[in-house]
Amino acid sequence: MVKSRLNTVIKWFAILFWVIAVIAIGWYSYDRLPPEHNPFVPLSIEDPIGLATGTKISGLKSDPSACFSFLDEARIRYTALDASLPGEPCGFYNALTLDRSALPYNSTLRMTCGLTAALAVWERQALVPRAAEYFEAPPVKVLSFGSYSCRRLYGRSSGRYSQHATGNAIDIQGVELADGTRITLLEHWGQDSPKGRFLKALRDDSCELFSTVLGPDYNAAHANHFHLDMSPTGVCR
Repeated sequence: MVKSRLNTVIKWFAILFWVIAVIAIGWYSYDRLPPEHNPFVPLSIEDPIGLATGTKISGLKSDPSACFSFLDEARIRYTALDASLPGEPCGFYNALTLDRSALPYNSTLRMTCGLTAALAVWERQALVPRAAEYFEAPPVKVLSFGSYSCRRLYGRSSGRYSQHATGNAIDIQGVELADGTRITLLEHWGQDSPKGRFLKALRDDSCELFSTVLGPDYNAAHANHFHLDMSPTGVCR
């Protein structure tokens, strides 16, 4: 009887030891994860895209204070927009006009803070390094079809409103490089060339940052641009 109880005690001590050991090892390793892979480390514009980047950006959508603080720390210049009346299908909620970021755009952008945060990371950690990978000249301008537009999906007269209706989406048509080269989806998507491969890599990176990424592979309506938004659809095509 005594021996049996002793064995039971030893067994439970052994189990407890291994549980503590596993927790300690896991915590030791987790605490030393690179910041881009650690969801408990705040998002930084300086960190490359990692396993936790999308989760951190997504978290900013529901935390306006943290979102605007991130933009301030990233030195993104913006003008905050007054909130629209609740329930309006079109308007601005936790939104801004982008005044300056890493690269200029060819159109005025009025967007939600969450979309702006994703775009800021996209510029710094996707667009710039991908351009350096495929071309000698750096990007100097992002070609966009704009962000805010009070309209329904595909411009229909009825049905759901587009994410553009609240500035929660942006359409990117291409990039201009310092040597004057223009790379556009309409001209270069699908090509087996540096331009085509650059656009494909940029699309794949975008899927790590934005909730929805639609391009030429999605349908004909997106043949000339990437639609990037922060809706919870989880579509990447």
